[in-house]
Amino acid sequence: METTQYLEIFIDESKEHLQAINENLLELEKNPENMEIVNEVFRSAHTLKGMSATMGFEDLANLTHKMENVLDAIRNHKIKVTTEVLDVVFASVDDLEAMIQDIASGGDGKRNVEEIVARLKAIENGSNVEKKEKSEVRESSHSSEGNSVQYDEFETTVIQQSKEQGFSCYEVIVTLKEDCLLKAARVYMIFEVLEKCGEIIKSVPAVEELEEEHFDHRFTVTIVTKDEASEIEKKVMKVSEVEKVVVQPFADSPKQASDHSKETDHSDKEEKKKASAEKNAKDHQADGGKQRKSKNVSNKTIRVNIERLDSLMNLFEELVIDRGRLEQISRELNHPELTETVERMSRISGDLQNIILNMRMIPVETVFNRFPRMVRQLARELDKQINLEIIGAETELDRTVIDEIGDPLVHLLRNAVDHGIETKEERKAKGKPIEGTVKLKAYTSGNHVFIEVEDDGAGINREKVLKKAIDKGIVSQEEAEKLTDSEVFGLIMESGFSTADRITDISGRGVGLDVVKATIESIGGSININSVEGKGSVFSIQLPLTLSIISVMLIEVGNEKYAIPLSSIIETAIIKKEDILSAHSKKVIDFRGKVVPLLFLEKLFEVPKEEAEDDYLSVVIVRKGDKMAALVVDSFIGQQEVVLKSLGNYLTNVFAISGATILGDGQVALIIDCNALIK
Repeated sequence: METTQYLEIFIDESKEHLQAINENLLELEKNPENMEIVNEVFRSAHTLKGMSATMGFEDLANLTHKMENVLDAIRNHKIKVTTEVLDVVFASVDDLEAMIQDIASGGDGKRNVEEIVARLKAIENGSNVEKKEKSEVRESSHSSEGNSVQYDEFETTVIQQSKEQGFSCYEVIVTLKEDCLLKAARVYMIFEVLEKCGEIIKSVPAVEELEEEHFDHRFTVTIVTKDEASEIEKKVMKVSEVEKVVVQPFADSPKQASDHSKETDHSDKEEKKKASAEKNAKDHQADGGKQRKSKNVSNKTIRVNIERLDSLMNLFEELVIDRGRLEQISRELNHPELTETVERMSRISGDLQNIILNMRMIPVETVFNRFPRMVRQLARELDKQINLEIIGAETELDRTVIDEIGDPLVHLLRNAVDHGIETKEERKAKGKPIEGTVKLKAYTSGNHVFIEVEDDGAGINREKVLKKAIDKGIVSQEEAEKLTDSEVFGLIMESGFSTADRITDISGRGVGLDVVKATIESIGGSININSVEGKGSVFSIQLPLTLSIISVMLIEVGNEKYAIPLSSIIETAIIKKEDILSAHSKKVIDFRGKVVPLLFLEKLFEVPKEEAEDDYLSVVIVRKGDKMAALVVDSFIGQQEVVLKSLGNYLTNVFAISGATILGDGQVALIIDCNALIK
């Protein structure tokens, strides 16, 4: 079968299944007795294994199979869920993710997984893990006729529900002839016969073992059917090389009857658990025992290659440029019908723009989803107890922004876990709960998305930061005395700055936070820090909703036009030249009680122009976090939506210019990067 055309779908769905496995394993660690979570993990692993085998990625399928065996042992109550067991399962998921990533990069998905397979087998065989007593397992044994079949709560409920609906349940014990050569082929034929008779609930050994011929000559299949036992026996005996078939009714064990007598004493919680199991049983019957459909199956969605969305956005960007040109021509000609048509086209293209931008919007949970697992691992390494709370994961951002924020958030979370949250002993001594809390929060405000990383740890020591900054020459003693708390905390994001008392593999090497700051500012965002010593810290990131089409204020400097993003502008103003002050040999103005530096764009960008005799200056007040600056311009043209175009690979280091745009008259206007102007 030609599988190349399905590769992209396979990669996407595999990532979804692995994410689901990760999330459910984390939930299982909190609720180790909840077998429904185990069933969910098992279903995801089973589907991933089948997909991998179909696509020909045998290493991937084999490792998933080994992991599936451990999960099966857990749900059959042979193995207890412990942190040590989950560590091994998580490690196998890491290998699966690496293999999927290799396939996505064009590789063959092969990987040396001998060590993790050995660890999974050890767990499956009961090495170094606690086993439950056999009496805790519901067992129906027929040692004289075949394999011992053990049923978990889920399977037992399926059988009970089937009986209530008029079905019969049989254990079909099949013995193949000693000289049977193609055992797997015979098993396939027998299963085909049985599936026509009814619904297969379980087989011992498991189907995978039978397919790989990992059995002697006897196996047991449990089936729910409306056929008679004699009919089933006749049909199976017709398969060649079958020596013997015993079909015996499924019988409740004395233990199960004893349990049933106690049901009236169960708490409401147990009743709800039973009701949930019964609902799952009905689902199991409804879909023929196959994997249940996703909860979102009712949503009509299609997968679209992101390159197609990029192409659509590029075409629309050209349309925006032409729209601007038409609007300008319409104003110049002042033709009523043309004006009306252009206005209508502008409204329609505006609606189209919103639709296209929304198509590119992705929930931040696509990034947030990987953090619970990471925080768990860090907490284990540092011997800390940490609870990660995620709030607002449904908040949406443009895909281009999503692609950039992953690494900065990793740095901030690692920093919070390593430096923010104290050790268990320190927290106990301070009267804090031993378990520290890290909150990852996202929300939308105006044209921005805010992402906050908050911890209830030790906070930031202002004096320690200042001393380090002065020692490193980042600020002088005089400057340090005038800094606000927020400005002091911002110093920890300077290059090479670190207050760590010890260097660890997790953080504290003097790199990381400066990279976070640079990355966020490169996509038009900003980061602000608030902290209370002894109580914790909050790192707040402000991000633009989208990067490709932005609202700007067009201004003129000499004969050149520039665009300033509206997201950076506080307001525009006219000031008198006599109001200009000097501070530290720099020009400043008093803006609403604050001293704001004055920046002359004509000098910064070396624009040739004649000196004006005017007594007034036009300024644009811009901000970057808590800092502000006043940009001196010649005139304001007006507000406009423009398409942000990069300057290409040859103009990557142009000072304070983030890109360019094409205006309606065909002129190119450079887009000013206000973050670079404000130091």
